[in-house]
Amino acid sequence: MKVGVLGLQGDVREHLIALGSAGSTATIVKRPDELASVDAFVLPGGESTTIGKLLDRFELLQPLRERVRSGMPLYGTCAGMILMATDIAGREDAPHRLGVMDMAVRRNAYGRQVDSFEADLTVAGLDEPFRAVFIRAPAVERVGDDVEVLASCDDQPVLVRQGHMMASSFHPEMTGDARIHELFVAMAGS
Repeated sequence: MKVGVLGLQGDVREHLIALGSAGSTATIVKRPDELASVDAFVLPGGESTTIGKLLDRFELLQPLRERVRSGMPLYGTCAGMILMATDIAGREDAPHRLGVMDMAVRRNAYGRQVDSFEADLTVAGLDEPFRAVFIRAPAVERVGDDVEVLASCDDQPVLVRQGHMMASSFHPEMTGDARIHELFVAMAGS
């Protein structure tokens, strides 16, 4: 399976490594023709406003939205989660969003960069806890009826799935543990 990673901003290299460890062929996507060549896609962490503007500027926003709506598997981490959400809670909107996953998120809900932390999560489908890295992470404030919560931190959803889409508040690509990427690759291949 060929998985594209948006290569415009964020943790691109780390996702490529984790996806490779998860058994997929990972490639950087920066143009619509590259998007058309992949089976699944990852929206990395970074800065959601910047990534959204770059998606629009590089003419990827609408083609990506269409591919996801037609069933292409998508995984978003941190900023990627924000771009996937149908709703943004609070005053900080995120323009140029895909708006494909039925959830409301609040940007930077866990604080500033200095408030970053790690937590051991119990994740549905994993036998052992996953050590998650939270950096300026969004909080999931609402999930739709079709959204499954796969992991929570302090009773707040931090890993969710809706059909062929998965999103996390945390950065699994920064851990050296590819199990979350393995879950995505397995989901994408089913």
